[in-house]
Amino acid sequence: MTDAAIKRVGVSGTGMISHCFVRLIMQHYSDLRISRVLTRRNVGTLSSFALAEVLTNSIDDLIANSDVIVECTGDVFFGTEVIERAFEAGVPVVTINAELQVTTGSYLSGKGFLTEAEGDQPGSLAALREEALQMGFLPLVYGNMKGYLNHNPSPEDMAYWSKRQGISIEQTTSFTDGTKVQIEQVVVGNGFGATITRRGLEGLASTDLNVSGNVLGLIAEGVGQPIVDYVLPNGYSAGGVFLVCRHDEMQAPAIEYFKLGPGPYYVLTRPFHLCSLEVGKTVRRVLAGGGVLLNNSVSPTLGVAAIAKRPMKPGEMIVRGIGGFDVRGEAVKLADELDHVPIGLLRNTVLKRPVEPGQLITFDDIEVQPSRVLDIIFQQQQKMLQQVQTKAEPAMLCQALP
Repeated sequence: MTDAAIKRVGVSGTGMISHCFVRLIMQHYSDLRISRVLTRRNVGTLSSFALAEVLTNSIDDLIANSDVIVECTGDVFFGTEVIERAFEAGVPVVTINAELQVTTGSYLSGKGFLTEAEGDQPGSLAALREEALQMGFLPLVYGNMKGYLNHNPSPEDMAYWSKRQGISIEQTTSFTDGTKVQIEQVVVGNGFGATITRRGLEGLASTDLNVSGNVLGLIAEGVGQPIVDYVLPNGYSAGGVFLVCRHDEMQAPAIEYFKLGPGPYYVLTRPFHLCSLEVGKTVRRVLAGGGVLLNNSVSPTLGVAAIAKRPMKPGEMIVRGIGGFDVRGEAVKLADELDHVPIGLLRNTVLKRPVEPGQLITFDDIEVQPSRVLDIIFQQQQKMLQQVQTKAEPAMLCQALP
């Protein structure tokens, strides 16, 4: 293959996902080349990185040498800056950053080509959905599997598991307290027009996925709209994602013969999500002119609010929202919680008012710190407020009529 035919892939981030992705491309993708890897760390301290010679601290350098950028920092603020700059130069972006998607992703999706990657659970659900639709299935439930849940883990436990698993304490905490699964399911819900049944999702305890899937299918049909949710498996692996679908009634005998059961609800599973090992598929898709796999959509209906884990007094600081020990995330309907603070915004944020465990944090509770992310959030909230008011006006008019 000629050098001109090889596409340049830039990467933003030098964590575990970046390390594994870079090695994958080097070893198995002859049509792609890692051109730059952006880091905020001192480049001299990263000599063990697989391609230390392409490390850079310059966003401009990253953009100038990339045909596509993979954003995998997990940082909402820095990731937003990188993506906005990339879009100014017309460079498409693939994210492995659901945290960013639910915070600023809807705004960014209206400014350039932005897609979440296959491999993490949202992208895996998106890929499974594409396969299901091609087979004629109608998705009713977009399901995630959660292996373990503790809404308020201790710092000591999280430090132990962080070291044992080789990932950051913030990631470990976000996975454990449920914030991550809430974020993932909100991205899927916004991307595919699904909703939630209640704040924080159902989170069914499950010993049989088919039984749990049937329950969720009934719930979705009762709602009259596809839903996103998750299960807590007991007795089977929690490593994948699933859909609960319907199909044409005339196909039922064949589908039962194919071992998916008698229906009317059919559970399709993808029993793995391999994160960095699958990202290359989405990169190739984008470079080949394929469409968006998944993003938070330009008109979201769901968000992730911050819920207090402990009593806090005025003047106390929420050091970190996602993956911290002060708050955790819960999925909410935006129209129901117009003043909620997106958990992705919280970083070194001072409280103005006392809060109690379980309380949803609003903008009245915090000292607002200026940032580009805040500007985007306020713009999105204003858009949602206008939509709610527009929908309310006809109802108010009808009530006023004699």
